[in-house]
Amino acid sequence: MTESIQLHLLRPGQSAVIVHVGGTSALRRRFIEMGIIKGEKILNERSAPLGDPIEFLIKGYHLALRKEEAALIEVVVNE
Repeated sequence: MTESIQLHLLRPGQSAVIVHVGGTSALRRRFIEMGIIKGEKILNERSAPLGDPIEFLIKGYHLALRKEEAALIEVVVNE
């Protein structure tokens, strides 16, 4: 079985599949509204010069998340 990692640990250009979405109920609801759901493919596009925020590509649109938010999402890296 492949191990899951936190979303903020993906390197630029790496893609993964979301396996768990954590956080408070309000934050989880916000993630779902943005399309961050279990089984969805997500790609790390790039990060800001100081590493925060990180830009992801999900469902055909670009999404910027802070590291602390991305740390609540677990993914399995695509080989």
